[in-house]
Amino acid sequence: MTLKIVIDQAAATAPYEQLRTQISAKARSGVLPAGYRLPTVRGLAEQLGLAANTVAKAYRTLESDGVIETRGRNGTFVAAAGDAAAREAAAAAQAYAERARHLGLSRDAALGAAEEAVRAAYTK
Repeated sequence: MTLKIVIDQAAATAPYEQLRTQISAKARSGVLPAGYRLPTVRGLAEQLGLAANTVAKAYRTLESDGVIETRGRNGTFVAAAGDAAAREAAAAAQAYAERARHLGLSRDAALGAAEEAVRAAYTK
């Protein structure tokens, strides 16, 4: 299996964000299965015509999101991200619900604010 990533240099979205988004989507959809070994930072940078720092930034973000994991000199691999992402999303939702209740928002007001925030985040 070959990792196919397309970076649009003319796009308004930064190359590292394009890379992060594509790897994340492929990992979460199963196109890149858990345990799949990703190219080295330098190798992927060369393949895509990007600076190594750009790829490294995307990898760092993906690792902090739980999508990939670095195993030292053994390389960087796709993590079992679905469970980690679901757990983190549930924790964030719980924290939001508790904060909204503490602020005195009604259930409907809290749900409306959350729905609006999600709508705004997904239409960027």
